[in-house]
Amino acid sequence: MSLASLRERLVERLAPVSAWRPGGLPQRSDFDLNPEAARLGRTLRPAAVLVPVIARPEGATVLLTRRADTLANHTGQIAFPGGRLDPGETAAQAALREAWEEVALNPSTVEVLGVGDGYETVTGFMVTPVVGWLAEPPSLTPSPGEVAEVFETPWDFLMDPTNHRRDFYDPESGPRRWFWAMPWRERYIWGATAAIVRALRTRLYGDEAEPAAAVDEDAA
Repeated sequence: MSLASLRERLVERLAPVSAWRPGGLPQRSDFDLNPEAARLGRTLRPAAVLVPVIARPEGATVLLTRRADTLANHTGQIAFPGGRLDPGETAAQAALREAWEEVALNPSTVEVLGVGDGYETVTGFMVTPVVGWLAEPPSLTPSPGEVAEVFETPWDFLMDPTNHRRDFYDPESGPRRWFWAMPWRERYIWGATAAIVRALRTRLYGDEAEPAAAVDEDAA
């Protein structure tokens, strides 16, 4: 059991940052669970999130945030640091910039290992997950206007499919909306954030004969 095996797996299974191109097509989407939802022709807006993996001696964790209650959109939801790309930015540059702006995560402490599957949201964003490795637990200061809370969730919890469930809500109009959820303690990780985690798990462990054993090996 070692953090080294996890880092090696991330480097091997993720796409290299150099392979990212603007205008790339999503490989996953909100529509995977909702194929009947309206999906009109549109130009997706590029965005990126940072998936920070913290190499704690007792086991790897993933840093997540709870969005501020004062925000106009996605109030209080669990999310990775991230947002829209500025003109001329790469996905990695945007993810690191947003993490600095949201929680003061110093970009110099993050080793970018690669990118995961692009994800299309129902709101029209093409989100690129950028996976970063933190050799030491970071010193963070949440931006009060954007982030209500910063916390860590164990890697092995997020990578265990028994913790992944399909939940739903019924909107006032239109069909039932399904989404992935991974409740952890009092926090409800759901929607695009949970789907990105699940896609990462599939990319890293999907072809393993015994994926649970591989997760256990990487978890500490």
